[in-house]
Amino acid sequence: MRKGIHPDNYRFVVFKDLSTDFAFLTRSSVPSKDSVVWEDGKEYPLIKVEISSDSHPFFTGKMKFVDTAGRIDKFNKKFAKFATRKK
Repeated sequence: MRKGIHPDNYRFVVFKDLSTDFAFLTRSSVPSKDSVVWEDGKEYPLIKVEISSDSHPFFTGKMKFVDTAGRIDKFNKKFAKFATRKK
């Protein structure tokens, strides 16, 4: 590995999938303001993710709809006037 290009602040972090409440402990250098007490009784930084291996269709084999940005509501508001058009 080249020296000076990789972060040196790796620590244990809990990643939590918000759609399934699945959490796992791993090492990362991602900054976080949240923290959580893990199963071993220690407190670790918490990184919230929307999709993980527990909810991704590739790993689960099931299609699951995830609308986190409100795209469908935005679309429905934008095109609602066309749906109620009278003849």
